[in-house]
Amino acid sequence: MQQLKGIKILLVDDEPNIVQFLELGLQNEGFEVQSANDGMTAISMMKQFQPHVAILDVMMPGMDGFEVCRMIKKTENVAVIMLTAKDEVDDRVKGLTLGADDYMIKPFSFEELLARIYARVRNQFPNLFGEVIIGKFNIDDRRKEIKMENRVLELSPTEYELLKFLVVNHGLVLSKTVILDKVWGYDFGGEENIVEVYIRALRDKLNDKNHQIIRTLRGLGYRVDLV
Repeated sequence: MQQLKGIKILLVDDEPNIVQFLELGLQNEGFEVQSANDGMTAISMMKQFQPHVAILDVMMPGMDGFEVCRMIKKTENVAVIMLTAKDEVDDRVKGLTLGADDYMIKPFSFEELLARIYARVRNQFPNLFGEVIIGKFNIDDRRKEIKMENRVLELSPTEYELLKFLVVNHGLVLSKTVILDKVWGYDFGGEENIVEVYIRALRDKLNDKNHQIIRTLRGLGYRVDLV
């Protein structure tokens, strides 16, 4: 996994053991890390530290992670990953509605957390990467250009954003609702079927006739496989 200097991460959790474990692990990966054990401290640290990623525990005394997410998303350009001990749809929907970019259920593997951090940074702060190589794809966000196996793909602006989102989040199942929110925006008033139309167009341009790159998981969404 590509290491980058200068990526700042704010950990917000009231469990010292978890904070210490994540702090040491992330620092060893080259991240600049600060931590807070409650919501109010986290909010006060935001302006000064200006993290790229905030990892927020949902269940904290006083101000919970949902409220912290709502407040910081109003004013800060930060990617938010929520941590929850409960695998409940309502919690996930609430977090995403308040602006969270991702969520993870405790317990989780450190490697998966790293993958999600990099996905969020690539998606929200692509200038930190310049040209990113992910599997057979080269994504150059400055040129708004994607190459597959060194072949430049002729993509419309929306096709570019959709393919970038799918590739950056490779291995994850992405529902139509999530894709619409992240690519078209929360205020998109059209039909979900627009996603199917664009996926079909991308498959044509990728020569993905057998759906081996962009896979359909019936009733769930889409997943990009790079192997």
